[in-house]
Amino acid sequence: MARRAGSADLPLHHGRVPAWLGKRMTKLGAVIAEAIVHHYGRDEFLRRLAHPFWFQSFGAVMGMDWHSSGITTSVIGALKRGLGPQSGELGLHVCGGRGSHSRETPRELIAIGGRTGLDGEALARASRLVAKVDSAAVQDGFDLYLHGFILADDGKWVVVQQGMNGDTRYARRYHWLSEELKSFVDQPHAAIEGRNQGNIVNLTDRRAAGSRKGQLDLLRDLGPDRIVREVATLEGSASAAAPPDAPFLPHLVMPAHHDVRAKDVMMRRLHGALSAAADRAPEDFAELLLVPGVGARTVESLAMVAEVIHGAPCRFADPARFSLSHGGKDRHPYPVPTLVYDQTISVLKSAIQKAKLGNDERLDAIRRLDDQTRRLERTARGPSFDEFVAKERQNSHAYGGRSVFGWEPAPAEAGAPDRTAKRSGMAPGEGR
Repeated sequence: MARRAGSADLPLHHGRVPAWLGKRMTKLGAVIAEAIVHHYGRDEFLRRLAHPFWFQSFGAVMGMDWHSSGITTSVIGALKRGLGPQSGELGLHVCGGRGSHSRETPRELIAIGGRTGLDGEALARASRLVAKVDSAAVQDGFDLYLHGFILADDGKWVVVQQGMNGDTRYARRYHWLSEELKSFVDQPHAAIEGRNQGNIVNLTDRRAAGSRKGQLDLLRDLGPDRIVREVATLEGSASAAAPPDAPFLPHLVMPAHHDVRAKDVMMRRLHGALSAAADRAPEDFAELLLVPGVGARTVESLAMVAEVIHGAPCRFADPARFSLSHGGKDRHPYPVPTLVYDQTISVLKSAIQKAKLGNDERLDAIRRLDDQTRRLERTARGPSFDEFVAKERQNSHAYGGRSVFGWEPAPAEAGAPDRTAKRSGMAPGEGR
C-alpha cells in the first residue's frame, strides 16, 4: 500500500521567475531528469517527485528561493517546458500547472492517451478525483491553485498540487504517487507538504479496476461530504479536517525567514562536497569530461547536482544546502552565478549525449563525485557557513552573478549607493 512520503509547510512567496533564470531551470531540470532516468529508470524519477524533501532540494539546486512555495510552480513549469520535446524519447509527460493551466490537465491527459494507447478518460478522471479529495475530502484550510500531473508511458503517474491559506500566509503541497495505489480515501497521498499524509489507488493500472470503479462511484453517488466522513472514520478521528500527524514520516517545515542561515545547512555534508570537488582535481575532472573551462567552482556545483541525481532520501533533510550550488534569484544565499550554472548544464548535457551513444564514462565520473562526497563528509573540514557565503558574494561578479535586482557589480563597485539597480548589458562571458 502506498503511503505518504512526508509533509511540509511553505511560506507564501509572491513574485515571478525572470526569463534568464527560467530558461536555465528548464535546461537543468530536464538534464537532471534524463540522468535519473538513465541511471535508475522512470519509476525512480516519479518516486523522487513524490518525495517532498527531494522536490524542494531539486528546486533549490536550480536557483529558486530555497524555502518558498514558488518552488512548486517553478519546478512543474520547468519540467513541462524541458521534458515536452523529449516526451517521446523519455516516455514522460508533464501536464497541468498553475491556475488556468491546471484546468487543462484532463484535456491534456486525454490527448496523451490518444497518442500512447493509455486510457485517457480514466487518467482524466484520476486527475479530477485527486483534486477533489485535496479540496473537498481533506478540508484543511488550503485552497488549491496548482495541479501538476506527471505521467509515464506505462500509465504510472505522480500528482503534485498545492494550496494556499491567505490567513496564515503559508502554502501546503500535496504529493500523490500511483505506484501500488489502493484507495483515494484511505490515506491517499504519497506525501503532503503540509500536515496531511496518506495512501492512494492507481486508476490506470488494470489490476485496480475494482478499486477504480468503487472510488469513482463513491464520489459520484455520495458526494464530497460523505467522503469527508469516510476519511474521518478511516483516520479514527471525529473529523477529517485535521488528520493526525504520522511521526514516523518525514515532516518538512520551511521557516519564514528568507535568508539562508547556518542552522539551515548540514555543514558536514557541504564540507564533503567541497572536499570531493577539490580531491577530484578540477583540471583532471575537466579533461575527463572533455568540457573546456570547467574549474573548481563548477565542480563544487556538480557535486551538489550529483547528489540530487544519486542521493538517498535521507540526504535531503536540509534543502537549503542545495541553494549553495547555484544561489537564488533574490540573492539568498547569494546571486545566481550564471557562468557556473551554464557550465554545469554543459557538463551534464555532454555526459548525457555520450551516454546515449553507449559511453557512460562522463556520467559515471559525476556519480563518482557523489560517492567521494559521501566518503569525505565524515572527516572533511572547511570554511564556516558565513565564510563560504562571503567568499561567494565576493566572487559573484566574476561568476556572472545575477538576481532579480540585476547584475552584481565588480568588487570595486560594491560601495555604489544603489545595489539593487538593474544593470544593462551582459555579464563577463554571458552569451558565449
